[in-house]
Amino acid sequence: MPVKILMVCLGNICRSPLAEGILTSKLPNTFMVDSAGTGSWHLGHSPDKRSIAIAKKNGLCIDTQRSRQFKAADLDEFDYIYVMDNSNYRDVINLAKTPEHKNKVQLILNELFPDENVDVPDPYFGVPNGFDTVYQMLDEVTDIIAKKLIEKHP
Repeated sequence: MPVKILMVCLGNICRSPLAEGILTSKLPNTFMVDSAGTGSWHLGHSPDKRSIAIAKKNGLCIDTQRSRQFKAADLDEFDYIYVMDNSNYRDVINLAKTPEHKNKVQLILNELFPDENVDVPDPYFGVPNGFDTVYQMLDEVTDIIAKKLIEKHP
């Protein structure tokens, strides 16, 4: 049974698809990485064309991913849930029914900046190089996550 990791952002078209693609590329197939959004605006859509482009520029293909909404059952289904910002964290934690559920959920950048609760900025309406910046942040933090996961689940 694979270890299951879920990446969560707001619409599941920018940050979490990138995080899914990047982390998947760093883990053996004994791990399963997925992504979801706390909102429902983009259900069934491909990632944002800018996320697809920055992934492609870095040798990854994420264009077959499809957006889905986070659901309470994900708290049972997944072993680790990484959220991109504090708003996503609150939305996911509000669906948690047990301490075990809450312990699965963490802000992704806390792996880089422990207990600082730093957000991965949402590049959707951001500056022109926002997708590059987000990619670099996610690439750096997923190095740490992949290492920890592989050590914990050899």
